Amino acid sequence: MLHGLPPILDAGVRTLILGSFPSPASLAAQRYYGHRQNQFWRLLGSVLDEPLAELDYPERQSCLLRHGFGVWDVYQCCQRQGALDSAIQSPQINDFSRLPIDAPQLQRVCFNGQTAGKLAARFQARGYETRLLPSSSPAYTLAFASKLERWRAALQ
Repeated sequence: MLHGLPPILDAGVRTLILGSFPSPASLAAQRYYGHRQNQFWRLLGSVLDEPLAELDYPERQSCLLRHGFGVWDVYQCCQRQGALDSAIQSPQINDFSRLPIDAPQLQRVCFNGQTAGKLAARFQARGYETRLLPSSSPAYTLAFASKLERWRAALQ
């Protein structure tokens, strides 16, 4: 059983971006979106007008939190061979029950890809605005400019 990463979250988070589960590269590095070809940091950096992809990981986290953004995954643990979401087996969902306490300003939950987006209705039922983002994964072959346009529309 593989175990995910702790959330990047604090009381000032207004927007939470949820992925599905960290890639093997991310788990090895103990960093969200640790695979060098994943476009997450470039996309979000462009939206926030911050050089996230150039910062070291602790600076990335601090910058996100300053802008009111948090990052986590929908799955706490799972079994998976490789990095594809389609290979996820026996997933266990993270415990999101503390979000109103840990992130009392949270208003919007965005899902980085279709797999994570399967949980949108749960968050809508709790009163959060939800948005589906095109996956930042290199496996999702939409051109970067098109992804960025959709990320900007969803996050601003």
